[in-house]
Amino acid sequence: MEIKPLLICLLSLVLLTGSFYASIAQENYFGQKPPGLIPEIFAPGIVSVDGRYEYGITFSPELDEVYFTADIKDLGTNIYFSKIANGKWSIPIRANLTEDRMGAEMEPHLTNNGERIYFVAFNSGGYKIWFVTRLDGNWSKAEMLDSPINSDNVLYPNTDANGDIYYTNLSKLKMHYSKFQDGNYAETLEVGNEYGLHGFIDPFKNFMLVDAPKENNSSKDRDIYVCFRKNDSEWTKPVNLGIEVNTIYNETCPSISPDGKYLFFSRYNEPGGLPNIYWVSSEIIRNIEPENQ
Repeated sequence: MEIKPLLICLLSLVLLTGSFYASIAQENYFGQKPPGLIPEIFAPGIVSVDGRYEYGITFSPELDEVYFTADIKDLGTNIYFSKIANGKWSIPIRANLTEDRMGAEMEPHLTNNGERIYFVAFNSGGYKIWFVTRLDGNWSKAEMLDSPINSDNVLYPNTDANGDIYYTNLSKLKMHYSKFQDGNYAETLEVGNEYGLHGFIDPFKNFMLVDAPKENNSSKDRDIYVCFRKNDSEWTKPVNLGIEVNTIYNETCPSISPDGKYLFFSRYNEPGGLPNIYWVSSEIIRNIEPENQ
């Protein structure tokens, strides 16, 4: 069976009609006109603010909540959030999920059912995955994930439709994952992609986005790539998303919106090398031919 027709079929299903990709009104994205195949700054002056460092954005399934990381001078690295109330987006404020128990909070990920946020918290013990669970409309007390995952320094957690968690093992500089079984993450495994970190898994595991140093470029800035799944343990060689997404600047921390329509990422093109969050139509992924090496 040829991989290309199968992948095109799967991507069409995932990006357009999947169970987690419901059709949701476009005004939920802060009323911003949706982008086409040319990336645009997301929510300028609200989420993407000049002079600060933003990355790692995630939305609720209904697109009425957004969480993202912002690093602000003298205020540190924190998760901020905004949500729709009375038909309007609130001004983003600090989430403070660990209630100041940790020195920094970053890289939030809302699960596909919207009932849990996984995120990274940092203190003298390193970078570890924590979580909060939605209880009666509020978030529970944050807990560090009790799993072998946290035996290493880890970053950028996100989950597939089964609840399996994918993350960057910072200690080993590789993508790892852990299956959600009997309510636990008891075993860690390498994903097996050829290269790339900050991986974001498609909920149905048909593809994974990563960032990695630009090939054959002395600047070694990071680009965004896509890997297509060949089978349960093999992925295609990472394919660069092209010059519209990847520029002379660093592009990192890719993610896909819950409706499957948009790719989000950070581009480090502000003065001083600071990033803003950009978005672009996910059609840009469907237009790529996978490399089967």
